[in-house]
Amino acid sequence: MKKIVIVGAVAGGATVASQIRFYDKNAEIVVFDQDDTMSYGACGMPYVIGGKISEHNRLIAATPEEFKNERKINVFLKHRVTKIDRQLKTVEVLNLESQQSFKETYDFLILSPGGTPIVPETTGLESAIMFTLRNFSDMKKINGYISTEKPKSCVIVGAGFIGVEMAENLVDLGLNVSIVEKSPQVMNIMDVDCSTLVEKELSDHGVRVYKEDFITNVKGSNLVLDSGKTIQADFILMSIGVSPNTKLAEDAGLTIGETRGIVTNEYLQTNDAYIYVIGDAAENKDFITGDAKRVPLAWPAHRQAFIVAKHITGEKIPFKGLLGTTICKVFSLDVALTGLNERTLKDSPLKFETIIQKSKSNAGYYPDHANIFLKVHYDSVTRKVLGAQAVGGKGIDKRIDVLSTAIFAGLTMDDLQALELAYAPPYSSPKDPVNMVGYRAN
Repeated sequence: MKKIVIVGAVAGGATVASQIRFYDKNAEIVVFDQDDTMSYGACGMPYVIGGKISEHNRLIAATPEEFKNERKINVFLKHRVTKIDRQLKTVEVLNLESQQSFKETYDFLILSPGGTPIVPETTGLESAIMFTLRNFSDMKKINGYISTEKPKSCVIVGAGFIGVEMAENLVDLGLNVSIVEKSPQVMNIMDVDCSTLVEKELSDHGVRVYKEDFITNVKGSNLVLDSGKTIQADFILMSIGVSPNTKLAEDAGLTIGETRGIVTNEYLQTNDAYIYVIGDAAENKDFITGDAKRVPLAWPAHRQAFIVAKHITGEKIPFKGLLGTTICKVFSLDVALTGLNERTLKDSPLKFETIIQKSKSNAGYYPDHANIFLKVHYDSVTRKVLGAQAVGGKGIDKRIDVLSTAIFAGLTMDDLQALELAYAPPYSSPKDPVNMVGYRAN
């Protein structure tokens, strides 16, 4: 009987535990997590804070009791794994409530440690009310503060996906919101023309954006920027990004890669064949270029969990790489991307061309339609799709999903012409925007 120890009990950890049990009814499975909540939908946290999801417990998919009773999986919350002994195949575990340590043996060890929010050293930051949003406890703290203190303003540091989603939700609560972003654009993973549309949407809803700027000094509710400007805010939300939790792996001699993630092979194994890594801390490869890539999103964690569960239970299914397909809502806009962006392509040896298609989401004579800005990069030689970005009012998700599928399948721009996509006036046009991109690629 195999014994599997899992570190982390959120998306990757809880999922891999469940899937191993599905494929192996007899394995002993033990899960440790240092937090007090498991198996929750972290992507839903901004919408709980904004009141769109009324009960925070709706994000919780399972509890330790349910895992024990329904799946015979032992989950220990408020337990931190502090050390791995690869020779003895044991982990040392600290019970955070009793402060007692003990050792647990394993046949296979799966690391799903997630990441830690980045909080830059800033003079006077301790004088401000400051939050990060990384786990369930963070969300409850922010909710509690907003409901009891009734703040009127917030500065969000970082204009990535979480930053812009939180901007929308805090504006919907009636707060005055500013965003401070060190780079020259919001959502800097996007191409500049797409990012500009997002910035306009933020501005149109009263969000002030300070680009190429950062906080250098904090005096309570007064924030001094590098540019010399001063912003007043009742609280700060740090949303710069996350640093993968790799200390446990580093101390055990596991290889850390150029993305600062833990290097894994096609089966998510580390340089120790008995130790796997999934989720935010796992370094894999880019689907198109083969370069090292780390994508801290839910889909990769779930796919990686399936591959590890299959591998441990005897079936080898390789992980083919990451496209980084993602989408977010920014007020009335949907914003999505997949594959390589323009900046990455310019830094690569690939020769590429770009098509920009401005269309309606569906038939213009139908009363409910919206604008779509669709941008597709393709290989000049092979004509294969390399990357796509889309911004618009509706229908963005299905277009980016079609284009993600096209990249995965190795389709060319000519193939996009030939795709038979669903049409009726409420949904599309006889030639969908994806088809039009293909027709326009000479």
